[in-house]
Amino acid sequence: MPAYNSMFNTDPNPPRLIGNFPLLPLRTKIRGPVYPLPFPEPALPENESPDQDSESYDILDEVIALFRANTFFRNFEIQGNADRLLIYGIWFVSDCLGKIKPTASRREATKEVNNLALDTNFAIPGDPSWPLRQMYEPPRDRQDAEVLRQYMMQVRQELAERLLARVYADDETRPSKWWLSFTKRKFMGKGL
Repeated sequence: MPAYNSMFNTDPNPPRLIGNFPLLPLRTKIRGPVYPLPFPEPALPENESPDQDSESYDILDEVIALFRANTFFRNFEIQGNADRLLIYGIWFVSDCLGKIKPTASRREATKEVNNLALDTNFAIPGDPSWPLRQMYEPPRDRQDAEVLRQYMMQVRQELAERLLARVYADDETRPSKWWLSFTKRKFMGKGL
C-alpha cells in the first residue's frame, strides 16, 4: 500500500519554487514570505482544521492530518513538489513530539516546542546535513536560500502552534497519549 501524498500536487495554481521546494500559501498570522490564506468563517476551535474543500485549508492542515498514517511507511514516492513540503512537515512534527514529555503541561510543552520552532540553526535543502539531499534541489543563490529559510521558519512556527493545539485538545495538563505514541516512529527511517 502506498503512502498518502499531498492533494496540493494537483493545484491548478502552481506555487513559487525555490529549488524544487514549494512556497505554498499558509493560513497564519506569522509573518513570512508568502501571502496568508483567509481564516474560516465562522472561526473554528484551534484544534480543528477547515474542510479540504475550503479555501482556508492549507498544507499544514494536511501535514497534521496525514502525519499518523504516513509515519508507518518507510518508502514514500514523491509525486509532486508539494510532497517535499509534506515530508518536511512530517519530520518536523516528529521532532516536536519528541520534545513533549508525557507528564508535561501545555505550558511546559509550548516552551520546548517553541524553542525548537524558533531555532534558526536548521538545515535547508542544499545543506550537507539535509536528509534526502538527492531528492531536493538546492536554492539558486543566497537570496533564494534566505527566502527559503524564512518560509521554513514560518512553517515551523505555525506547525508547532497547531500541533500543540491538537496534542492538548482534551486536557491542558497532559498531552494526548494517542499523539505521543508516535514519538519513537521515524518517517522513512529519517528525521531532521
